[in-house]
Amino acid sequence: MSGKLQKAKGFKKSRTGMYVSIAASLFGVVGTVKRGREARREGDTLQLIDVAVSAAGIVTGVALLVRELRRGELHDVLADD
Repeated sequence: MSGKLQKAKGFKKSRTGMYVSIAASLFGVVGTVKRGREARREGDTLQLIDVAVSAAGIVTGVALLVRELRRGELHDVLADD
């Protein structure tokens, strides 16, 4: 496997990759909030439950990513040559 391909595979576990993953997760909040407002306006309980479960998933995902960042066991694959 080429060196560049190996770097690309390790990107998600790098510090930069973790920040990108956190940003992507937080970007999902926008859609979840919109769905929540719409569900509340319509009085749709089932959709509100779905939004709550989605929000819990986002919070859990971000918490896991932050924990990995705090552990500091990440490699900066972009800086390695």
